[in-house]
Amino acid sequence: MKIEDCFRVGSILKTKGLKGEMQLYVDFDNLADIDIATIFLDLSGKLIPYFVESIKYQQKNTAHLYLEDIDTIEKASILVKKDIYLSNKLKPKKKKSEFTLKDLKGFTAVDENEGELGEITAIHEYPQQLIAAVTYKGFEVLFPLNEEIIKGIDVVKELVMVDLPEGLLEIYLD
Repeated sequence: MKIEDCFRVGSILKTKGLKGEMQLYVDFDNLADIDIATIFLDLSGKLIPYFVESIKYQQKNTAHLYLEDIDTIEKASILVKKDIYLSNKLKPKKKKSEFTLKDLKGFTAVDENEGELGEITAIHEYPQQLIAAVTYKGFEVLFPLNEEIIKGIDVVKELVMVDLPEGLLEIYLD
């Protein structure tokens, strides 16, 4: 399983008790609504599958997890501070009303003047605004996601039509 085929849902905070139970930090909304049988843990850059024995949601952002064959504190402590991923097949589809600018990651940015810029590889969140990152002609180009720049979004084709300010691309390409 490749990291592109998965989405991150949280990380293991610490062990709990002596029988392999672990406490999770969950940073994915409505994770309790997903029926989870297998998780993937990022161990040294590789996603390793683990079968879920049980998962109990405590508060909004925490859960307690038992994994098959992880039945001692020693086995569980190796997994502490590891990121948890689920297969993209389990990712719930968003309703149109739940779609946000953060969901544009993976969409293709198309400029009105320059044409296709490339895939949005990251969305950076700053206090004032969201910034999209695109690799264009081998250079990372950053541009704000706001009403002035975004001219249209096609959710079905995963396209974002933008009108970048004149000279913005040249700054990155020089």
